[in-house]
Amino acid sequence: MKMRVAVLLAVIAMFCAANAQKCPLDGLMSSLTESVASAVLQKVTLSCITVPSRGYKAECPKGYKVMCCSCTNAGCYWDISNDQTCLCQCAKPISTTVNRIGVIARCCKIAM
Repeated sequence: MKMRVAVLLAVIAMFCAANAQKCPLDGLMSSLTESVASAVLQKVTLSCITVPSRGYKAECPKGYKVMCCSCTNAGCYWDISNDQTCLCQCAKPISTTVNRIGVIARCCKIAM
């Protein structure tokens, strides 16, 4: 059975190579890809949560990945570590209560 399918695909591929304008395999593959993608996407859900933290890092729960970060102090910038953690890095140490540092992580996971 496998051999028959392989021979059929080889014949179709040769036909497509000889006649590049018309290829029945293109339509078949396109239809198959669309139906499989549609079936998969109907079952997929995106679940996101916000994780605020005082201090220099916020970690996403297990199974979630960091999508974006925000530092609450204007003098700092953020970085993502290991797809799991948001880190705020500041040029100068933050010591006053008014300018206390915080970080917010937006964490998402794809579920089926």
